[in-house]
Amino acid sequence: MEDGAVRHIKIHDIEAIRCITFLVRDRDWGTLTPLISNEVMIQSEANLRLSYDAEFTTSDARLKVHISLETTEHKFTVTAQGHSEGRFETSRAGFTVLHPITDLAGRPVSVAHSDGTVEHGCFPDEIAPWQPFQDITALTHTVGLAKVACTFQGDTFEMEDQRQWGDASFKTYNRPLAMPWPYIIEDGARIDQSVTLTWEADTTKPATPSAALPETAMPPSTFPELALVITPDDALRLSNRPDDIGPVNPQRLLCQFDATLGNTEAQFEAFCTAQDVCSGQLFDLEMVCKFDGAPATELEALALQMKRSGFDPASILICPAVDRQSTPPGSKWPDCPPLEEIHRAAAHAFPDTYRGGGMVSFFPELNRKRPPVEMLNFVSHGLCPIVHAADDLSVMGTLEAIPHITRSARAIIGDLDYHIGPSTIAMRHNPYGNRTLPNPNQQRVAMANDDPRHKAKFGAAYTMGLAAALAPANVSIWTPAALYGPRGIVSERKAWPIVEVLRSLALMARQPVKSSQIGRGLAQLQVADTEFLANLTCEQQGDLGPFEWRVKLP
Repeated sequence: MEDGAVRHIKIHDIEAIRCITFLVRDRDWGTLTPLISNEVMIQSEANLRLSYDAEFTTSDARLKVHISLETTEHKFTVTAQGHSEGRFETSRAGFTVLHPITDLAGRPVSVAHSDGTVEHGCFPDEIAPWQPFQDITALTHTVGLAKVACTFQGDTFEMEDQRQWGDASFKTYNRPLAMPWPYIIEDGARIDQSVTLTWEADTTKPATPSAALPETAMPPSTFPELALVITPDDALRLSNRPDDIGPVNPQRLLCQFDATLGNTEAQFEAFCTAQDVCSGQLFDLEMVCKFDGAPATELEALALQMKRSGFDPASILICPAVDRQSTPPGSKWPDCPPLEEIHRAAAHAFPDTYRGGGMVSFFPELNRKRPPVEMLNFVSHGLCPIVHAADDLSVMGTLEAIPHITRSARAIIGDLDYHIGPSTIAMRHNPYGNRTLPNPNQQRVAMANDDPRHKAKFGAAYTMGLAAALAPANVSIWTPAALYGPRGIVSERKAWPIVEVLRSLALMARQPVKSSQIGRGLAQLQVADTEFLANLTCEQQGDLGPFEWRVKLP
């Protein structure tokens, strides 16, 4: 149990539930941290009872909830009873249940609905862009040799495939996303919910996945080139301090261009000044366009400005500005020209440029709005491990979902070149709210724009784990950090641990991946004859201390 969340519920040593927690989100989908009090535990040989009070606070109101948990030999129940003091604004308030992806992806599940019907289906194998199941009152499936039923009461529950955000879980949650949010829990309104697990022996042979991986081996993979993100202001700073990239020496710099900010010609000129002094790096352009009129008009004007500035990018990723924000299920898609029209205009405006599409945000947005791959040279999306949770265990746990993301992306883009955009622990842009969350106290905060672990050994170990998770996917370019700022590599005091890791990984670019594995708290990677090993835990593992890593050179 951690901060009120019950984690890793196992039946006969096999994980059945990753987590059960009563979760409250603010209007920007930030997770509110409860004040927990009055904890009580009563334990005997036959059962266990736990209870506590959780108080969630916004600027105008409080939500007070009493949580109780009881276990017996074949039953596990968590209940929540609470009320609002004041008009409490939230995007979600209720139980969230996380189901582990190992041994469940592609496996059968029975789903009971509120009208009494039962749907027989499967947990998704490839990542589902929309909710695989809605109006859920119970889920029944096998865990090892046990048949497990998970029953929900007190609200309308549905499931989303959290793998697309990087979480290693399927999530069942209350209040359908198609309903308006944020919403108000009125003063005095009551909450009464429960989640119950029951299980019994199931000695039948476990079913095989409905959509098994192809038996043929994946083509050989090479390790990607490494890029660092820069903004126009960063580019001007870099032009005066070109040695700032020396400690990592990346192959590329990813230039963040945003037409909605205006001053577009000055943005191109800033990137040109950096390009003039950094002859050893290729410059890629991430171009966010307004597209509030004809795409051809905007793109031709930008192409002319770029030519006049002298900036010459090696590639251009084009993304509509409205697609930086997620369009949840049930929401109206924002006005935007068709992607085919946009990329047809881009081909005319930038005829000799290596062009890409996809998202400057994350895989869910790509999965829900898929680009016309036949018109592109590459497809890109970013990653972020603190969309839903920011504790150490959850962040490292997202590495388990990376192969699911890359496999699902490959199902969309085929053999097209695959780029992984900005993929830092902290979030540079929030597709699910109006802002990233400030973190002045340097805590573990979901959707924060700054995370203290980036600058610590944890950040270095996470980055090596990410490299190991991505290595088999034959990614062409990855962007694991920025140059400056809270997600960067430049420190005025001392070099952060991530710098040494990135320098070592940058040397592996374009070399063959021999092996890659994440398991038992370790990340292992061999590229050519160089071996990498990282401890992804806070415990000593062999000769590696918490979050330590090493490189074994040939």
